[in-house]
Amino acid sequence: MKLEEEIVEIKKKLKDHEERITKLEKFLPETKPERARKKISIKEFILQKNPKGDVQRALAIGYYLEKYEGFSSFNAKDLENGFRDTKEKIPQNVPDKIQMNVRNGHMMKVEEKKDGYKAYVLTNSGEKFVENDFKKE
Repeated sequence: MKLEEEIVEIKKKLKDHEERITKLEKFLPETKPERARKKISIKEFILQKNPKGDVQRALAIGYYLEKYEGFSSFNAKDLENGFRDTKEKIPQNVPDKIQMNVRNGHMMKVEEKKDGYKAYVLTNSGEKFVENDFKKE
């Protein structure tokens, strides 16, 4: 085989490969790689949000547990541990802080118990309240 014939054969194979790759690329989703986010600590989160008082602090801790720790629900013990992890003084009666958030419409009780205790989740308005740095929309 002559050099020219080999070059023609290589070009033909290259063109065939390019066509096959182009067809296959149509099946790949067009996504951009996500940037790796450094996980924020609960203490940093509380410092950023700067809640006023134990009721807002309990709400912020509940938000952190759901959004950053992946909790599907939380209980009073979880919030107490959150206060401990933030190195904040644990309030006298954490269930009272939860009930204040329930009355404010920022938390709600869920049917299933968590570790034998009543369990709660943030409401949509509770999430927005924390995201807006405790300011009403």
